[in-house]
Amino acid sequence: MKQRGNLIILAVAGVVALTLPFYAGPYPQSIGQMVFLYMSLAVSWDMLLRSGQISFGIAGFFGLGAYTSVVTAVNLGLPPLVTILCAGLLAGAVALIVGMVVLRLRGMYFAIVTLALAEIFRVVIQNWSSLTGGPEGKVLPSVIFGGDPKLLYWLMLGVALLTILVSELFRRTRIHFALTSIRDNETVASSSGVNITAYLAIVFGVTAALQGITGAAYAQVYGFVSPDGSFSTDFTLLPLAMALLGGVYGTAGPVIGALLLGVASEFLKLYIPYGHRIVYGLVIVIVILFLPRGIAGIRKMRVRAGKHAEEGGRA
Repeated sequence: MKQRGNLIILAVAGVVALTLPFYAGPYPQSIGQMVFLYMSLAVSWDMLLRSGQISFGIAGFFGLGAYTSVVTAVNLGLPPLVTILCAGLLAGAVALIVGMVVLRLRGMYFAIVTLALAEIFRVVIQNWSSLTGGPEGKVLPSVIFGGDPKLLYWLMLGVALLTILVSELFRRTRIHFALTSIRDNETVASSSGVNITAYLAIVFGVTAALQGITGAAYAQVYGFVSPDGSFSTDFTLLPLAMALLGGVYGTAGPVIGALLLGVASEFLKLYIPYGHRIVYGLVIVIVILFLPRGIAGIRKMRVRAGKHAEEGGRA
């Protein structure tokens, strides 16, 4: 019965998301675009976290994907959707190559290295002026779909749905059990036949590809990239806060956090344009201290408590 109720909620949410452009104006649609963008980044970040690896390199692969899309569109004349695919492939390939070295690290060492990688990507792109336009950035001749708000909204919705689909595939296959065992105890996982290096490389490459696709879609929607804008800390800090607020180690948590904090962030930028990052940091600190399981985690605890109460009543 409860599962049926969840399916109904998902169906209603899906219909609302798909049909929003028909009854909402351009501004709500633009907010929806940003919510879906950050939702994609939050879910992809959580996918890697399920292995126990914390990454601060979201903005790095996001920016790499954004620049790949714009450069291949301007310099090679490729169609916008093809450039988005190229961005995902390049970001995933770079992650696999870099991962051969950095995935040997664990904990905070891995997190610091991913943060450094993002900065390296930014500095290289900023100084490769002949290809990337340097500090001024690069501009597309025109935005994708001719700037049609409905199609731009559906593009970002499609990226979010793709990320959610991949996350659920990970969660419902043996990859989930492999990543969970690696997070819990690598020694036990290795002795059980889990190829730790291979699984970490797969999840690192896939999540980087998704972040690259998200960055490429963002660049195609707004038609412009720059080192400071495309590699902004917002693309690391906000998805991280969303995932923690909603609850980690699953798809539902980051989605819930993105819906709540995504809408709130747009209003924060309006009222405190130079201080909204402070709010994101406060959310992270408060959640870690007082809500470590996130919103989804609280719901799971209540469900388990209800089951124990029912079992106790029957006994």
